[in-house]
Amino acid sequence: MKKINLNDFKFDKQGLIPAIIQDYKTSDVLMLAYMNKESLHRTLKLGKTCFWSRSRKEYWVKGVTSGHFQFVKSLSYDCDMDAVLIKVRQVGVACHTGNRSCFYRKIK
Repeated sequence: MKKINLNDFKFDKQGLIPAIIQDYKTSDVLMLAYMNKESLHRTLKLGKTCFWSRSRKEYWVKGVTSGHFQFVKSLSYDCDMDAVLIKVRQVGVACHTGNRSCFYRKIK
């Protein structure tokens, strides 16, 4: 496996990259959040997802307040290095609404 330099990722103008969170067993997409270089580094170091809150302008580890942690099983990146896919073992629910996934509403 190639060693990755976090500087190689293509962060947007705000220094963010989208992170798709997926259940490692079921492949259900649980949520989408944003990371910057530091939160990506923290995720790799902690083994739990850490994100950058665009509204609160602070780092947050998923589960610290809710107890619904996401333990990282694998972390992949796309061909353009401008998005990451994190497969996790989800404890409890992923969505702040109490739903297992943030993608519980259907259009069609």
